Amino acid sequence: MKTAILFVVMLLVLVIPHEWGHLIVAKLCGVKVNEFSVGMGPLLFKRQKGETQYSVRLLPLGGYCALEGEETAVDDPRSYSSKTPLQKIAILLAGVTMNIIIAILAITLAYAISGLPSNTLGSITPGSPAEAAGLQAGDKIIEIDGTAIRGWDDVITTIDGYHEGDKMEIVYRREGKTYEAFLVPEYDEETQRYMVGIVAGTTRNPIACITGGIAMTWQMNKMMLQAFQGMIRKGVHKDDVAGPVGLVRVVGQASSYGIESYLMLLALVSLNLAFFNIIPIPGLDGGKIFFILLKVISGGRINDDMEYKATVVGMALLIALFVLVTYNDIMNIFN
Repeated sequence: MKTAILFVVMLLVLVIPHEWGHLIVAKLCGVKVNEFSVGMGPLLFKRQKGETQYSVRLLPLGGYCALEGEETAVDDPRSYSSKTPLQKIAILLAGVTMNIIIAILAITLAYAISGLPSNTLGSITPGSPAEAAGLQAGDKIIEIDGTAIRGWDDVITTIDGYHEGDKMEIVYRREGKTYEAFLVPEYDEETQRYMVGIVAGTTRNPIACITGGIAMTWQMNKMMLQAFQGMIRKGVHKDDVAGPVGLVRVVGQASSYGIESYLMLLALVSLNLAFFNIIPIPGLDGGKIFFILLKVISGGRINDDMEYKATVVGMALLIALFVLVTYNDIMNIFN
């Protein structure tokens, strides 16, 4: 039951801001919004506010923002179809942008709860090179081998770049004074990395958590792009993708490790949604942007009818993919 609730909460956190982004930018561009819906399928609740109907529907597997003239061009200055290409692209990009913001906020909150690893040392491993060099808990590392250190990631990256046989110079600050320490890292066979015997301290400083959230979001984006490139080169295996059933299992696993793991998963799924949405597949935001650009480049030779036909094909393929990954998820449960 707990997993199901967390799964639904995740979907709502992903869908509502995404569609809300479309809503706000559409209204800013002067487009009439007919309906803002959370969920799909049969109507559960609705409320009319101004010209827009706000709805809650039975299936929490998505949502939509219905714009005047989005599906069929109408002769109305407030319709989506009457707006400039840049305005249309801004409306479409708003959803993806909100998903990226949600990812940053989720990671920032996770860091605020658990603490962000920092370059201020939390502890020193007994018998380690760091202890022999005189480093202590509370020391703040500011430079390693001439490289400025701004966070724990810099510490890890610099130590990983150590060349065997050299002495490592660590500049640190203790009680307002700056000191130097020289040591030789030891190679750890288990982790297959050079270690000096230091453990990161943590900080819950709001600015540090926000900065860390932005940095981690960027790193996740890069990893997803690399994974996507790998899938293009090597092909996609059925176990490389997961649908709602698979996501429920992952949500249950992540939540068992605590709220921080759940928030990090939420961020990852939000970024995946943004990344998938921006791919130029007809029917998705990326596909719509692609056709807007095609129409501009072709001087109108690409018309709405061509886009409609491509969208029908694209949506059919997406539905087929949804069915396939859901079937694969179910088979994985039984296997």
